[in-house]
Amino acid sequence: MTYNYPRPQLVRDEWVNLNGEWSFAFDDDNRGLSQKWQKQFPEALKINVPFAYQTKLSGIHDPSFHDIVWYSRTITIPQEWQGKQIILHFGAVDYRAWIYVNGELVTFHEGGNTPFKAIISEAVQEGNNQIVVRVEDPSEDQTIPRGKQYWHEQSESIFYTRTTGIWQTVWMEAVEPIHVQKLRWTPNVDKGDIQMELELSGIDHHLEVTVDISYNGKNLINDTLRVHEIYTKRSFNIRNRFVDRSNIHNDGWYWTPENPNLFDVVLTVKTNQTVDRVSSYFGMRKVSVHNGEFRLNNKRYYQKLILDQGYFPEGLLTAPDSEALKRDIELAKEMGFNGARKHQKVEDPRYLYWADRLGFLVWGEMANAGEYSEEAAERLTKEWMDVVNRDYNHPCIVAWMPLNESWGISRVAHEIQQQHHSLAMYYVTKSLDQTRPVLSNDGWEHTISDFCGIHNYQSAEEIERAYATIDSAIQSKPANRQIYADGFSYRGEPILITEYGGIAYTVDESGWGYSSVQSSEELVEQYEAVTAAIGQSPILQGYCYTQLTDVEQEINGLLTYDRKPKCDLKKIKEINDRFS
Repeated sequence: MTYNYPRPQLVRDEWVNLNGEWSFAFDDDNRGLSQKWQKQFPEALKINVPFAYQTKLSGIHDPSFHDIVWYSRTITIPQEWQGKQIILHFGAVDYRAWIYVNGELVTFHEGGNTPFKAIISEAVQEGNNQIVVRVEDPSEDQTIPRGKQYWHEQSESIFYTRTTGIWQTVWMEAVEPIHVQKLRWTPNVDKGDIQMELELSGIDHHLEVTVDISYNGKNLINDTLRVHEIYTKRSFNIRNRFVDRSNIHNDGWYWTPENPNLFDVVLTVKTNQTVDRVSSYFGMRKVSVHNGEFRLNNKRYYQKLILDQGYFPEGLLTAPDSEALKRDIELAKEMGFNGARKHQKVEDPRYLYWADRLGFLVWGEMANAGEYSEEAAERLTKEWMDVVNRDYNHPCIVAWMPLNESWGISRVAHEIQQQHHSLAMYYVTKSLDQTRPVLSNDGWEHTISDFCGIHNYQSAEEIERAYATIDSAIQSKPANRQIYADGFSYRGEPILITEYGGIAYTVDESGWGYSSVQSSEELVEQYEAVTAAIGQSPILQGYCYTQLTDVEQEINGLLTYDRKPKCDLKKIKEINDRFS
């Protein structure tokens, strides 16, 4: 597939990318609806989609509050799409979006992190068609899942410039009335099976689906299914009694960061003729927790993660291109990290595509709200369910984290209502995905979690003392927070330090970190000291260092904001390579 395709797990050859120049207008007085901008768009600015107006790459670069904005673009439907079902897709729009085509409302969506679509076949016509998008993004509402986007105009501390409006790809595709709507892959490493769940948009008396599965160009499965219902579940055996496909002395065909083996799939849907053809892929891998260890494909695996907030100096939450997403993974791997915690950001699916291809573990994390309310709980739950469903197929994702550091549940340590929300997020995630560990609230104040993730920015000596035994780890109070909420306790889950370090070293700009050094040599020395204190602990099962890059005023990255190394990356790799 082309790496710019916005939905890498369900690919069609025929699609149109609608990124690029759109007309754009601020609507600070909220007069666009009364003046019917959806039908008659005003004289306007120009914006480069999918970059938010706050960014340099948008062409506007205005960081001030504008809570209502509008977009417009004229499109022409390809001639060969006539008579087909035309679907308009949005990768992500922050936060509420109303979509109009030729003045007609075709869909509404709430949630700034997840994709949505509209079937626009009945709204379009021959020749020119106008797409108009109205967006509301309440800048100061702290009950919206906003992650690191600040509710003040000027960035400070750990909070950064906001992202309003379209920030991921806008695109169109055309399909026949019967087509693939949903495709889900669940590997069973122990049996050597891959389970396929296929959902079609409709049914026909003579419907067949051909499944072609290949590895490195060699065809392994070619099976034709007679399909009688919209939903179909099938399992295909990949191992087929071949020892080298699951050799216990190496990774065989399993997916790991060291050997990111992937199987390619083509699905062809036929009635009297071919009505849909999609390509996909999967990895044969298993993640599990056993005897206090994290295991990958039934073998203990030590996680060496980097905290990655996914911000870019000219695009904020939006990477300049797919190559920039790929390069972040390559830089992390060059430093000896085998994965990343995507911190307070639901990342572009193309990042997960590259993590799958390059071999890189990912902890999927939700952008949290700042404060709790019943409405905030509902918003987070609905959007998080969409995140898990969107990214389920990616083998790189090995953990889910719906909540972080008690954000949006600031009283969870003692308040039963917020504890129930934490538990609800844990169990709703498990109800959607039985194959991955889930953290109820990373950092501290856990309720029930499959990992005990602890955030600790103390010195090497303090870390060494705190994590000498399980008892000392559970009794530690980093940031003066208890590790478990009232009424909850350690149940034997793996213990990891999921934030530490944060060592500030300024190269170009001033800022802050959790500690600071004055040279690149001292940065390496301090990294070695705190990482060794964790890596040599007899009870810890991995770590996540803060952080990959500087972000705005926070200068504790191993790389600058524009991805320049602050020290010899080979030396960081030498340190990370000691621990396994």
